[in-house]
Amino acid sequence: MRILLNALDEAFDHKSWHGTNLRGSLRGVAAEQAAWRPAPGRHNIWEIALHCAYWKYVVWRQITGAPRALFPLKGSNFWAREEPAAEQWACELKLLELMHAKLRDAVSSLAPGDLGVKPPKSKYTLEFLIRGAAAHDIYHAGQIQLIKRLSDSRLPDATSRRS
Repeated sequence: MRILLNALDEAFDHKSWHGTNLRGSLRGVAAEQAAWRPAPGRHNIWEIALHCAYWKYVVWRQITGAPRALFPLKGSNFWAREEPAAEQWACELKLLELMHAKLRDAVSSLAPGDLGVKPPKSKYTLEFLIRGAAAHDIYHAGQIQLIKRLSDSRLPDATSRRS
C-alpha cells in the first residue's frame, strides 16, 4: 500500500522528481488568475482544480462503496467558474485537499488483497484506479502550470515573470 500512497502524495503535495505537483501548481494562484480562461470554451485553473477534487471523490467512492451524491457540489466532472471570488476559491481549494485526504485514508485502509478487486460496475481494479488518480493529478498539474504561464504572458512585465 505504501507505494500507492507515495504515488498519490507525490502527485498531490509531496516532493517529487517530476516537478511541480498538483498542490504546488495551485500555490499562490489568486482567484482572478484561477478564473482566467485561456480561450473561449477552455477550462480555467479553478475548474480544473474542482475537476481533480471530483475524480478523487469518484475513486474514494469506488474504494469505499459510498453512494453517489456525497460530493458537496451539484453536478459532476466540471463546474463553471467565471467570477473571481477569493473566499469561494479558498473554500474550493480546501475541498480539493479534503477529497485528497479522504482518498488517502481509504487507500491506507485497504488490504493488499483488495487491490485486485473490481468495484461493482467498474472495468478497473482498485489498484488501477488509485494509480490513475495519481497520474490524473500530475497531468493536471502540468496543465495548470501552462495556464499560469499563459495568464502571466498577458501582463506587461511578462518577460521577467516565472511560474
